[in-house]
Amino acid sequence: MSPKVEAVVPFWRNRPDDEALDIALAVRAAGLDTLWIGEMATFDAFALATAIGYRTPGLGLKVGPVAIGVRTPASMALAASSVATLTGSPVRLALGASSPAIVKGWHGHDWEHSASRMHETLSALRPILAGESSDFDGNHVRTHGFRLHHPLADTRVSVAAFGPAMLGVSARHADEVVVNLVPPSQVSGVRALIDAKAAAAGRPAPSLAVWVPVALDPGDEARAQLAAQLAMYLAPPGYGEMFSAMGFSELVERARSGVPRAKLADLIPDELLQRICALGSEEEVTGRISAYFQAGADVVAVVPSTAEDVAGRAVLTVISARFPGRPRQEERLS
Repeated sequence: MSPKVEAVVPFWRNRPDDEALDIALAVRAAGLDTLWIGEMATFDAFALATAIGYRTPGLGLKVGPVAIGVRTPASMALAASSVATLTGSPVRLALGASSPAIVKGWHGHDWEHSASRMHETLSALRPILAGESSDFDGNHVRTHGFRLHHPLADTRVSVAAFGPAMLGVSARHADEVVVNLVPPSQVSGVRALIDAKAAAAGRPAPSLAVWVPVALDPGDEARAQLAAQLAMYLAPPGYGEMFSAMGFSELVERARSGVPRAKLADLIPDELLQRICALGSEEEVTGRISAYFQAGADVVAVVPSTAEDVAGRAVLTVISARFPGRPRQEERLS
């Protein structure tokens, strides 16, 4: 699979919610062919994907990662099928465990046993997407008698993964593994792990996607935007351990002790941003993206800063010129 650049709808704090639509238009104008649409506290991911599908016909949509502890396999399949049918856009699904604050705090659902729940979710979801009547009983997931009117038999499923257990499940059962806010050095380790786990399971390795925040020559406002978003990820399981291993355990401890996010953002050093983002001149941004490919990523999904770059237009244009869109690759996994 040739290296490919995709884009992600960011959810920057203190930005207009409908900026997401402008970013989608900028992605299409730049010539990138796929946009990831996640979910925070602004829009339902599938509703936003439908709006984007209408505004940018033909743009490939990867919806998620959506939290498996909040939605059922039937509801996710129905939502994805709805977006594809109503917009005519190619739609793929991305799943994730999310965090205890969202799954337990916001929704009152169980967050524990995320790896086994993911395995069961994928096992129940794939037959539904293929048009079969649901028939699955697991320890965490159960579904019977649901059938899609508009199946998505060829839809690939990505899984957001942190830690050996979830990476193992992803390597054995997902079509794509996605990691977020990691340096290239960690990508090489993830690549080796999922390749080994997939080989042991007797299947081709899934593709590996990395979400990377990007900004051209960021000033104080753009760096503050990046830091404010990163502050949200210091405490959750998986992310906190990763940042601690990178040498920022004091920041993680403060986040988990309840220090307000605004104060945490002020404490985030530029060194950390440089480790997990692609920042600077055109050459520095594109060089950093190339480093992720060299480390083993198949896809780099760029998250454009918009604080000083309207809808991320400038950085998306530069990246697309260096990594032009390619014809869709033949899918390696069925």
